[in-house]
Amino acid sequence: MGDRCAHIEAAVGQLRSATGVVSVALSSLYETEPVGGPPGQGRYLNAAACVETTLEPEAFLELLMVIERELGRVRRERWGPRIIDLDLLLFDDRVIDSPGLTVPHPRMHERRFVLEPLAEIGGAVIDPRSGRTISEILMSLP
Repeated sequence: MGDRCAHIEAAVGQLRSATGVVSVALSSLYETEPVGGPPGQGRYLNAAACVETTLEPEAFLELLMVIERELGRVRRERWGPRIIDLDLLLFDDRVIDSPGLTVPHPRMHERRFVLEPLAEIGGAVIDPRSGRTISEILMSLP
């Protein structure tokens, strides 16, 4: 919602200045139709970032949620329109299944809007659950 590009730029800026974040590399921006959620939503703007951090996964996820809140995200409706949505897709080669965090992201492998920008900056990265590269997973989608 709103100035989608500015929201992404603001989120990346906050990431880059956060304690524990060493570097951030951003993919191109991809405009896509919304997947799921209520009908009548506008198009989404998606990107992927490769973040080098000293934070542990849970602390990094908390940082992402803090950035969302600071940018005005209010969680009202699952998959509904929102100002910003920051997801933790992968964390090194770790597999995490805890009540508050699942890594790799549980629906990443079925979402072209996630895999296209991710493949741009990390196509050779291996998904630790499937053992396939991000590019291989993307190419397997219909």
